[in-house]
Amino acid sequence: MEILLWWLPPVVVTAGAMVWVGWAGRARSTEPDRSEAAQERFRAAIERELPAAAREVRAVRPVRERSTGIAVRPSQRPAPSARDREDQARRSA
Repeated sequence: MEILLWWLPPVVVTAGAMVWVGWAGRARSTEPDRSEAAQERFRAAIERELPAAAREVRAVRPVRERSTGIAVRPSQRPAPSARDREDQARRSA
């Protein structure tokens, strides 16, 4: 009979976990909170100044090249012709 006392702690912990999960997973209202306090918190959050780190990240964002609608892999681009190299040399001068 004493061997059954070893089962008591796991059974109590399991039952407690089942009660907690049942309470935490209960059905709740899915409607948005439209109270005055919630609206005030939202207004305060929107008006708050962004941290400097967040502002810097936005400024460093690279500019994307305009898409031509044609997908060309960089390794398969044709080699520049002599005319293209001359144009490039004129532009860089």
